[in-house]
Amino acid sequence: MRIGVPREIKDGERRVGVTPDGVRRLVEDGHTVVVGAGAGAAVGFPDADYAAAGATLAAAPDAVWACELIVKVKEVQPAEYPLLAPGSTVFGFAQINRDPALLAAVLAARIQAIACETVRDEAGGLPLLAPMSRIAGRLAPLVGAAALGTDRGGAGVLLPGVDDVPGARVVVIGAGNVGAEAARMAARMGARVTVLSRGAVRRQALAAALAADGHRAEVHGFTAADDARLVAAVTAADLVIGAVLEPGTLSPKLLPRALVAAMRPGSAIVDVGIDQGGIAQTSRMTRLSDPTYVECGVVHYAVPNMPALVARTATLALTQATLPAVRALAGRGIALALAADRHLAAGVMVREGHIVHAGLAADAARTHAHGMHAAGPQAPAP
Repeated sequence: MRIGVPREIKDGERRVGVTPDGVRRLVEDGHTVVVGAGAGAAVGFPDADYAAAGATLAAAPDAVWACELIVKVKEVQPAEYPLLAPGSTVFGFAQINRDPALLAAVLAARIQAIACETVRDEAGGLPLLAPMSRIAGRLAPLVGAAALGTDRGGAGVLLPGVDDVPGARVVVIGAGNVGAEAARMAARMGARVTVLSRGAVRRQALAAALAADGHRAEVHGFTAADDARLVAAVTAADLVIGAVLEPGTLSPKLLPRALVAAMRPGSAIVDVGIDQGGIAQTSRMTRLSDPTYVECGVVHYAVPNMPALVARTATLALTQATLPAVRALAGRGIALALAADRHLAAGVMVREGHIVHAGLAADAARTHAHGMHAAGPQAPAP
């Protein structure tokens, strides 16, 4: 099979879909791998390493996107829409739910999109998303600490505190991979940590893990955005980290505008799940080159590709997780591989102009209904 590995063009994105070592394995499997020139240069994988591994280097992106299987990191960008080839398969973080224009493009191109963020394992986990979630969780308190600085519009709170001045109040909403890592990191840094989660099993597991590590943190449950415990914690927080993920669908809005407006001026929100819409009504997507803005007096950090801040580590962690799936897709043929592995097939979002993922279908229907409602009744066509 011909496998294409494009150079990522999203703002600030430096990760690459396959490392030179991964290319070597694919070539040994008998496949042709076409790598975009400079695809790994920013993370220490020069073109010479790919060539030595057996890759064909392509100066123009057309040759990469003409392959049967495209392995990338981030969602297809507008400049890449014209490169989509009917019948090809794009394997990466699809992020289609939040972007009607992207959905329209992939449907019109009649490609197949397999989303790393919805591929499952036997236990129902998300094995391809998990390493990126853990990295984002560890980064969240760090970028949040920067957002609290006065240069970003923050109140000037030092997250770990100093001497007799206590550390910042950090509220983590969610106890999955992102939330657990964010809570551990914030606690290690000396913050006063509260975790709020609607999932009892994860909540209990995280509380036990934090206690075993010697970290002092409060872990509580809540039910909805108007839950008194959630409201009290958020309004008292210096930093709120949104770490809620509902795979394959948009994030719930747990921080309505009124609640954000009630937070202390100069506090901060790191909305990690912004690639699925985020949990704050005031969140809008930012980029690594300009990551924050202030709304309702609160600094917002809403970058959808946070792991790109540590792109080499993230690339190595990601490809360890994804390469077995890539080898399976290429080795058995895409259709047979998906038919043989229902967990991998759970990642298919669109195919040949049709939405095949239930979560995406529901989000698309809601977006369409909202658009029709916002537009109001239309006059009949002449």
